[in-house]
Amino acid sequence: MSNPLILLLGDQLSHEIASLRDLPEGAVIALCEVAAEGTYVPHHPQKIALIFSAMRHFAEELRERGRLVHYSALEDDDNVQDLLGEAERLASLYGCDEIRAVRPGEWRLWQAMQARATASLPWRLLEDDRFFSTPETFDAWARGRKAPRLEHFYRLMRRRTGLLMEGDEPAGGRWNFDHDNREPLPSEARFPAPPRHARDATTEAVLALVASHFDRHFGHLESFHWPVTRRQALDELEHFLEYRLPAFGRFQDAISDSEPFLYHSRLSAALNLGLLLPREVCEAVEREYREGRAPLNAVEGFIRQVLGWREYVRGLYWTRMPDYKRGNALGAERSLPSFFWSGETEMRCLRRAIEMTRDHAYAHHIQRLMVTGNFALLCDVAPEALCDWYLAVYADACEWVELPNTLGMVLHADGGLMGSKPYCASGKYIDRMSDHCRDCRFDPKQAIGEEACPFNSLYWDFLERHADTLSANPRMKLIYGSLSRMKQERRDAMRRQAASFLDQLDAEPAYSPAHSSTHGKNEHRAGYDAKETTP
Repeated sequence: MSNPLILLLGDQLSHEIASLRDLPEGAVIALCEVAAEGTYVPHHPQKIALIFSAMRHFAEELRERGRLVHYSALEDDDNVQDLLGEAERLASLYGCDEIRAVRPGEWRLWQAMQARATASLPWRLLEDDRFFSTPETFDAWARGRKAPRLEHFYRLMRRRTGLLMEGDEPAGGRWNFDHDNREPLPSEARFPAPPRHARDATTEAVLALVASHFDRHFGHLESFHWPVTRRQALDELEHFLEYRLPAFGRFQDAISDSEPFLYHSRLSAALNLGLLLPREVCEAVEREYREGRAPLNAVEGFIRQVLGWREYVRGLYWTRMPDYKRGNALGAERSLPSFFWSGETEMRCLRRAIEMTRDHAYAHHIQRLMVTGNFALLCDVAPEALCDWYLAVYADACEWVELPNTLGMVLHADGGLMGSKPYCASGKYIDRMSDHCRDCRFDPKQAIGEEACPFNSLYWDFLERHADTLSANPRMKLIYGSLSRMKQERRDAMRRQAASFLDQLDAEPAYSPAHSSTHGKNEHRAGYDAKETTP
C-alpha cells in the first residue's frame, strides 16, 4: 500500500489542492517552517507571520478532518531549516515511499524538486489546478505570437469561463472598461474602515516568534492585519463586496497620502495563499453586477485583474523562465537607493509609499507601478535589485506574480513582451492622481531649480538616454515629438538637473539593517486586534 508524504507549501493552504485528493490511509501531510524560506530575501515580518499563522491554522483544520499531519515549527531542534531537506527527513522518519508536491510558486523550488524526481525516494510532482489556466494551456495560446498581449488572453479567458458574458458577447458590449476607471480621489472622500480580525493564541505565538527571529528585517509587526484562516478571508471578501466594490472601479488608480487601502479589495494575499479560490472570488464579484449591487466598470475591472492579469503573468512566468529573470533590455545597472529601506526621502510620494509598505506590507498597484516603480525605472535601477525588494516587502508577493509585474510591467526590462511601452511618467501624473504634492517640498510644475520635482527632470532625461531604443516605438511618438521641439538649452538644463539628483542618491547593493528605520521596532503587542489588507 502506498504511504506518501504530502508536502504542502505556505501558498497551498486549500483543501482543494491536487495533492490532497484521493489520499491513501497512511498518507502523512507535512507543513514546514524553515529559516531558509524566510531569509533568501529579507521578507517583511508581516509576510512571514501571515504565512506561518495561516499554515498553523490550516494544519489544525487538517487534523480536525482526521488527517495525519506533521508540522515542523521553526524552533524545532530537529528541523534542518531547508524545505526539501526537511521533507525528505520527514519522509524517512515516517517510512514514506514517495513525496508528493504541487507545483510551487517559484522556479527555484520547482527546479530543485524536479532534480530530486529520480532519487531513491521519488518526488511525484502535480500541477496546481486552482488557477483558471495552466502553463501548458498558456504556452499553447502564446506560441507563435510575436506580442502575447494581456487583452487577447483576457478575452479568451472570458469566453472559456463565461464570466461577464452575454452569449458570445461581453456584458455591456465592451470587453474593457478601463477608460472609466481613472478618476482621482474627490477632495472629501471617506473610505470604509477595514474589517478587524481577533488574534487567537496561534497568531499571537507566531507574531512573538517572528518578532524574535526576524527583527532586523524591514517592516513593522504592530499593525498586523491579515486574514489567517479561510473564515477570515471570506469575511474580507464579503466586506469588499458590500462596502468597496461599488466604488473600486472609478478610483482604482487614485493614490492617497493618508489612506493606504482606499476601495481596494486587499484579497490578493489570501488568494495567493489558497485561503480563497480565484473562481469563487470572480463569481461572487460577477453576482454583485448581475443582481444590481455594483456597476459593470468596477466588476469588469476587478475580474480583469484576477481572470486576466493574474493568469497572464503566471503563464508568462512559467513559460519564459529561467531566461525571463535575466532580462534587462534597457541596460539598467543602478543599485537600489537606500531610502527604499528607510523611507528617508524628501519626495513625499515615495516616502509615503515606503512608509505604508513598512507599516502594512502593502501598497496598492498604482503606488507600486507609478511611484516606487516609476522612480526606479527613471533612475535605471537594476531589475534584480527592484525585483528582490518587491518580493521581500509585500505580503502578496510570490515570485510567479511579482517578477513579471516588476521586471516586465514596471521596468520594461523584458523588451516590451508584456507592455508595448514603458510606464514612465513625470510629476504631473502623481499630482493629478494623488494628494501627495500639496505637502511636498517639491513643485510638480517645475522641472529645473531647487524646488523642481525630481520626477520631471528624471523623466525627460530617461527619454533622452533611451532614445535609441524607445523613439521608434509608435506609442512614444508624441512624447518624443515634444522632446524634439524643446529648446536645447532647456534639454541641457534638465539633463544637468537629473544628473545632479542621481549623483547624490545614496545607493546600497543590498539590504542593510543598520540603515533601516525599522531596526528594533518590531515589538509585539499581545491582545491587539489589528486591521487588514490586499489589492
